[in-house]
Amino acid sequence: MIENPHAVEILLLEDEPADAYLVKMALKEGRIIANLHHVVDGREGLNFLQKLGKYANARRPDLIFLDLNMPRMDGREFLAEIKANPLFNDIPVVVLTTSDVENDVVRSYQLGAASYITKPVDMSQFINAIHQLNEYWFALVRLPQGHKI
Repeated sequence: MIENPHAVEILLLEDEPADAYLVKMALKEGRIIANLHHVVDGREGLNFLQKLGKYANARRPDLIFLDLNMPRMDGREFLAEIKANPLFNDIPVVVLTTSDVENDVVRSYQLGAASYITKPVDMSQFINAIHQLNEYWFALVRLPQGHKI
């Protein structure tokens, strides 16, 4: 994949290939200039952030989309780990998950999530949710200087 050096860097932690594909298509349809990096669990996400192994040349993400329910290291564990690490705790994390359990919502915010979105089951609603998410993060939000979003 050829990456655009001026694009927003997004790290997607998602174990469901169909959902990862929908995020990719929604970004493309929304004409968001982004380098989307997809990993399938929290351990791989940490390897990406720490530039370990095959991620030695990975760019620091400007934004993380995080599923909660993944194998090996789930989203809750990943979120707790990066928000406790001063090297990564300033990266905004958007929880994008099928769980609508109130405890998951509360716990995600307690762990430092910037947003919590329950994935709609309907494909068109899912794509619309990603478009709205993009509008918020790429048009409305202001982050400290040095962030590209």
